[in-house]
Amino acid sequence: VQLQASGGGLVQPGGSLRLSCAASGSIFDRNVMMWHRQAPGKQRELVAVITSSGTTNYADSVKGRFTISSDKAKNTVYLQMNGLKPEDTAVYFCYNTVSWGRGTQVTVSS
Repeated sequence: VQLQASGGGLVQPGGSLRLSCAASGSIFDRNVMMWHRQAPGKQRELVAVITSSGTTNYADSVKGRFTISSDKAKNTVYLQMNGLKPEDTAVYFCYNTVSWGRGTQVTVSS
């Protein structure tokens, strides 16, 4: 399964973006999908997780602001990001424990 992330861009602090991760096959081929991010000079970090049964989990830094969801019919996982902060600036990647999607850049700046 190949993954492709999209939806990044430049947004002002407090703004919103929705990222999408489309899979070439079943989005839950590995029963779990994750969003990670990597800021310049920092290690890649886990942002959000969703299982095939719909269980979700979030990094403390994004709880209450980000929402991960899935559309199995479209083989797509989403990351709705609200209340964006400059520290959310990073390249965002989707990951299914085997394959990494090409990242999408999110920049939060005024």
